[in-house]
Amino acid sequence: MTDAPQTPITQDVMTIPRKQPGGKPNIVGLTREALRQALIDMGTPEKQARMRVNQVWQWIYHWGVRDFSQMTNLARDYRGKLTETFRIDLPEMVSKQVSADGTRKYLMRIAGGHEVETVYIPEADRGTLCISSQVGCTLTCSFCHTGTQRLVRNLSADEIVGQIMVARDDLGEWPVPGAPKREERLLSNIVLMGMGEPLYNFDNVRDAMKIAMDGEGISLSRRRITLSTSGVVPEIARCAEEIGCLLAVSFHATTDEVRDRLVPINKRWNIETLLTALRDYPRLSNSERITFEYVMLKDVNDSDADARRLVKLISGIPAKINLIPFNEWPGAPYERSDWSRIESFADIVHKAGYASPIRTPRGEDIMAACGQLKSATERERKSRARIAAEIAAESGLQ
Repeated sequence: MTDAPQTPITQDVMTIPRKQPGGKPNIVGLTREALRQALIDMGTPEKQARMRVNQVWQWIYHWGVRDFSQMTNLARDYRGKLTETFRIDLPEMVSKQVSADGTRKYLMRIAGGHEVETVYIPEADRGTLCISSQVGCTLTCSFCHTGTQRLVRNLSADEIVGQIMVARDDLGEWPVPGAPKREERLLSNIVLMGMGEPLYNFDNVRDAMKIAMDGEGISLSRRRITLSTSGVVPEIARCAEEIGCLLAVSFHATTDEVRDRLVPINKRWNIETLLTALRDYPRLSNSERITFEYVMLKDVNDSDADARRLVKLISGIPAKINLIPFNEWPGAPYERSDWSRIESFADIVHKAGYASPIRTPRGEDIMAACGQLKSATERERKSRARIAAEIAAESGLQ
């Protein structure tokens, strides 16, 4: 096992600066404290700064306003100064696809011309938005389509929270002044399960989620936000303490030999090290339980022996296990487990006392299902043989 580094391991060096050369800084994505300082730097008296933060914050994140001139409880000259100093900028929606099951997949363009995908999944009792944290991914998980795309850079906080705001635009969910208050929310949950590893972009993800959770704006409870990690152990405790959202872990295997192949980060922080970090998470974050994500791969990780090892490994951790039928993509080197095999696996886990829902694949017809996201600019069609060769090389099996 490699010792955990003493310095932060986020990849913020690849985050594009918020302020482009010669351009105005984006006010979206600033935390309350950062916004306060920015307004003071603009000339706002310190005694007024807190009030101005509250006013601007509500216009942007509660009402969804994109034009400073519409912030009518601010003096006209102050609105003019805001316009001169800042911009209100969101990712550009390039395209939207709607699945037969109602799932919506958005292709969004961000600074530098890069593209990310965001998915909205409507259900009877909730509406979940799956958002991305990086352009591409560095983890190369062998069953994941996104993992075949090279990592380009981290998303900045404004690009992360901007995905939420663009989706709310499309759903028509910003409140209308004077209209009756809507009790139901079309976008009620967020999962950081899109492109990228969120804990490799910790600071930007944390700031974006603080904005999403703020009660004067988008106002989503931390219990309605789930961050999914492949196991970046040194950042797990920070996630509990600084974000406090629910945690999901891309587990997918019950032995280091298999997990090394499926989730290569396991070579750095193995199963034992990961589980040690996870045992403290519910206490540190005041969360009820951890979700273990487990993709079902035919003849790879789906045996009854795997199911029994799984429940033994997580013994003592408040948890549920999401069983995910593998969502195939062009050139994928794996097949989905037979349904009877998935049900047998689920039965063993359930009898051991753990919830073991089998996730219904959503949006497969538009390549929006779990593990299928990939920027349209990077959709090269690799052959099954080529990917299998890469996996073998990574595992030292050639």
